[in-house]
Amino acid sequence: MSEVGGVAGDRLRSFIERIERLEEERVTIAVDIREVYAEAKASGFDPKIMRQVVKLRKMESADRQEQEAILEVYKEALGMEVPASPQPVDV
Repeated sequence: MSEVGGVAGDRLRSFIERIERLEEERVTIAVDIREVYAEAKASGFDPKIMRQVVKLRKMESADRQEQEAILEVYKEALGMEVPASPQPVDV
């Protein structure tokens, strides 16, 4: 294919076809992931919580701790959590 308007058609077609193949693979992988979640659910695990754990594991430790701290502040501000009172220490 020759250049049309400064675009090399063969090169463009190659990129497009690679993208299409990768998108097909992505669909296949998404189906596989759904099947694993379904299998886990059948074994008694909660897929919703598992998704949260997967997301948390992708995060850096400091980012995760910061997010958890902010979440606690927000929940407390909305009255969703009662702050833990210090436990008395027997001396």
